[in-house]
Amino acid sequence: MRVSINDIRDMKRKGQRIPMITAYDYPTAKLADEAGIPFILVGDSLGQVVLGYESTVRVTMEDMLHHIKAVMRGAQRALVVADMPFMSYQTDIPTAMRNAGRMLQEGGAGAVKLEGGEHMAETVRRIVECGIPVMGHIGLTPQSVHQLGGYKVQGKTLKAAAKLIRDAQALEEAGAFSIVLESVPASLSRIITDKLAIPTIGIGAGLHCDGQVQVLHDMLGIFTDFVPKHAKRYANVAEVFKTAMTQYLKEVQEGAFPTAKESFTMDEAVLAELNAGERRVASD
Repeated sequence: MRVSINDIRDMKRKGQRIPMITAYDYPTAKLADEAGIPFILVGDSLGQVVLGYESTVRVTMEDMLHHIKAVMRGAQRALVVADMPFMSYQTDIPTAMRNAGRMLQEGGAGAVKLEGGEHMAETVRRIVECGIPVMGHIGLTPQSVHQLGGYKVQGKTLKAAAKLIRDAQALEEAGAFSIVLESVPASLSRIITDKLAIPTIGIGAGLHCDGQVQVLHDMLGIFTDFVPKHAKRYANVAEVFKTAMTQYLKEVQEGAFPTAKESFTMDEAVLAELNAGERRVASD
């Protein structure tokens, strides 16, 4: 049975930590699902770690739908949340509702995630009223990175901290089933987490959040352009890739690959007849 938003909320109520990971394709979603990860995010971070963009801003609805479908084919149990990309929900509420609906109807996702606090609360409310579960996202909101002046920790002043608390409460009141806190001081994340009945999922927001989310390519060491401060590398898959490809290159160049083990055979009688035919053609 697939994990539901009620299961995620119950994990907070029971004091269980909530692990979440990003996935962008069938094989990684399948592996995450088989590992027991209950909560998968098809993040617009795919713009950087999969598509090579400089930020998430260039990711489109079609990009997201393509990857959501692949993840849904791989994840049979986890709750899959899909990021709503830049300008798919900010212009007006009807557009936001329509695009959120596409992510469930066409993509198959179980919920959507959008960035913004108080100013997005009414949009969240209307989407939820349509029967679409919504995950909020406050703190560092990557789609607003140009307005924020870069990837900076949010909520460090009294005014900014109070604003984030109001943002979180507004999203909860609007019906969000959980909220991502990104790049928020750990002490502030604790205050927000304690104030909310719904789970907080941290990324660069400290230990006191109800759960944690990490970008798969960061934690496995696949994305090597830079390593975010909040990321812990559990493997160095990039080096494994490079070692394997270097060995493949060498073996092909030296004629050591493929061997008989990687080759197919045919009936010797057929081969003999084929060779005899070729000899007759050559002698004509």
